[in-house]
Amino acid sequence: MIREYQDRFYSRKWGVFNHFLNGIQNNLAYKNSMGVTTSYDELVHGFNVELLAKNLHEMGAGYYIITVMQGTAHMIAPNKTFDEIAGTKPGEACSTRDLIMDISNELRKYDIDLFLYFTGDGPYKHDEIGRKFGFIEPRNVGVTRPFVEKWASVLEEYAVRYGDRISGWWIDGCYRDFLKYNDELLELYYNACKKGNPNTLVALNDGVHKFGANFYKEDFTCGEQNTFTYIPEGRFYGNAQTHILAPLGNVDTGIGASWGSFGLNATKEHIVDYVEKVHAAGGVVSFDIGVYRDGSYDPLQVDALKAIKPRN
Repeated sequence: MIREYQDRFYSRKWGVFNHFLNGIQNNLAYKNSMGVTTSYDELVHGFNVELLAKNLHEMGAGYYIITVMQGTAHMIAPNKTFDEIAGTKPGEACSTRDLIMDISNELRKYDIDLFLYFTGDGPYKHDEIGRKFGFIEPRNVGVTRPFVEKWASVLEEYAVRYGDRISGWWIDGCYRDFLKYNDELLELYYNACKKGNPNTLVALNDGVHKFGANFYKEDFTCGEQNTFTYIPEGRFYGNAQTHILAPLGNVDTGIGASWGSFGLNATKEHIVDYVEKVHAAGGVVSFDIGVYRDGSYDPLQVDALKAIKPRN
């Protein structure tokens, strides 16, 4: 069955990745906020999933990836396990709206698959809550098994809730050198994802440009790049389906390179040519693009992605 999911992923050809975070969409320093700041819970409730799905469909995206969280204690869906460990109430950290379920329901109308982004370093930026999970700065001291077990239990609650609605998980911050991850620790995340759907695809990121698999059971490569230049050598690296993720924008959003931003760092012609070459080599391409707080997109980026030939 895993191969069937990998074949389906490959057939999708390309998809869209969004950083939807309190520090971007709720931050007046960035266009993504549309000049508005609210509570985090209000931010999540204001995300228009119908508009999002319609735009993805019109672009021709085969799948969609969104951040569940990144670094902070803000989560885009309820999670009792998180609240119990963190000592928070619904809406204080985890949104009271189940944005993941709402997105899933809309994407299914257009046959667009849903992937989720999670991390391997938890809410390390929130000192109090990070301490309760057992991991804060400086991160280079490395993670511990007690931390990973707690954090994997949060992941497992989401995985079990959504089951086969989630086609795959892209888990960031699984760095072997910087965070001291090893196969034994990574397996806790891998198994947590599989609890909800044994055939869901899992990728565990070890950093930019380190192309290939980071874990021996990995189902697809994280493939994090900063430009659209790398062409894979084949469809699989070990058992992992070849996949590349890079930012399309050209504005610094404060989270590195041009992730989650607007504009274009490549021509429309290059984007089209790149996808065709990667797919011919056996790979799939994810475009990180900017998203506004209401779920709408930059017309310039939309126009560029519409130029890609539809999947077969």
